[in-house]
Amino acid sequence: MPRVLLVDDEPALLFTLSQLVKSRGLEPVLAHSAAEALTRLEGVDTVVTDYSMPEMDGLQLVQAIHERDASLPVVVLTAHGSERIAVRAIKSGAYEYVTKPFDIDEMALVIDRALEARALRVQNRRLTAEKAMGRAIIGDSPAMRRLLDAVSRVAPKDITVLVRGETGTGKELIASLIHAQSRRASAPLVRFNCAAIPGELAEAELFGHARGAFTGAAQARRGFFAEAHGGTLVLDEVGELPHAVQAKLLRALQEGEIQPVGAGKVEKVDVRVVACTNKDLLAEVRAHRFREDLYYRLAVVELVVPPLHEHREDIAALTAEFARRYAERFGMEGVRLSPDLIEALQRAAWPGNVRQLENAVARMVALGNPGEIGVQAFPATPAQAVEPGAPLPPDGTLTLREQVEALERSVIARTLTAVSGNQSEAARRLGLSRGALIDRMKKYGMASGAAEPLP
Repeated sequence: MPRVLLVDDEPALLFTLSQLVKSRGLEPVLAHSAAEALTRLEGVDTVVTDYSMPEMDGLQLVQAIHERDASLPVVVLTAHGSERIAVRAIKSGAYEYVTKPFDIDEMALVIDRALEARALRVQNRRLTAEKAMGRAIIGDSPAMRRLLDAVSRVAPKDITVLVRGETGTGKELIASLIHAQSRRASAPLVRFNCAAIPGELAEAELFGHARGAFTGAAQARRGFFAEAHGGTLVLDEVGELPHAVQAKLLRALQEGEIQPVGAGKVEKVDVRVVACTNKDLLAEVRAHRFREDLYYRLAVVELVVPPLHEHREDIAALTAEFARRYAERFGMEGVRLSPDLIEALQRAAWPGNVRQLENAVARMVALGNPGEIGVQAFPATPAQAVEPGAPLPPDGTLTLREQVEALERSVIARTLTAVSGNQSEAARRLGLSRGALIDRMKKYGMASGAAEPLP
């Protein structure tokens, strides 16, 4: 339900506006002053504010709101005959102005248009980010819409973000989306996996080191912070950082300074940090495994990526995108999943979340033939549907043999395309006899001999 923030120091007008908003199927959020309004912006889609208020007027409120979220439309109420103020409101960035006393139908129309403008601005920002990342962002369920809307709000603000979620939910994708929608989008996006580096090396990897700082340091090396200067540093699995490194990370966030290992001086860095974790860091703080001060420095804004079972509505779109992506990768044409298969995928348990679903689709495409893939390709049984006590389906990852076969099919398809379907020439280029090539084409559902076009 879209939320409309209503700001006025007159209770009677607030009541009238709230009743109007409710009648449109919207949720009113009330504030009796501009200062209160600034504390109630979270999750709001449009603001309607009076111009004349004590301490901070409506135009000052417009400017303060746009410093936090430039895409949020603000409608300003002005007194009748105050055309000069109305013009100033528009110049200050207000979406529209309405004179008092206002017509109920006119006000309803302005609010509706403001909400449409908000939706378009968020969508355009998301499309721009998708273009920058080179991949689609799938998610039209209420849970994902809330998350993506929160991303669009926080991305332009140069603050630290903590992205939390179960393994396989897509935390790294959300971190990339934050960078792509930020003012740093044209600067480097650098990733550091805190769990992949031994504790004694993590400090040198993050902050760099001087020549001779330790055994094997034959030359100086810039760390990940220096490489991300001007851009965004994504700290994957930040809960795995050793305590000693946590203290140095806190200093880097607080002071904007790093000191390479073995160096005698500090360096200034301009880096936005997005931290990802599958742990409950507050529980880690209580267990004295994670610094409390660092937690609050990282979680200026905390975003939670929902597990797949909380947004099953997105499974159909996700599987369609995965099937398209892997069909292109494997050189296959016309691959689609049957309605029965999609229904089975929607019913199944996915403890590994979106990553497990993607791997399952990759397996089915790799082992299937061009055309429709039926429900028999899905390894889950009816007992593995989402029911109390049901066993979990397999993880869906491809075996080495399956990956080799998928690669072989892709190479054959590309070679056939390059030679316009000439099997003899394709066999020569592949170092096979023509008979061996035909056998492989039959194995992979390519027995027609026609090359499968690639995008």
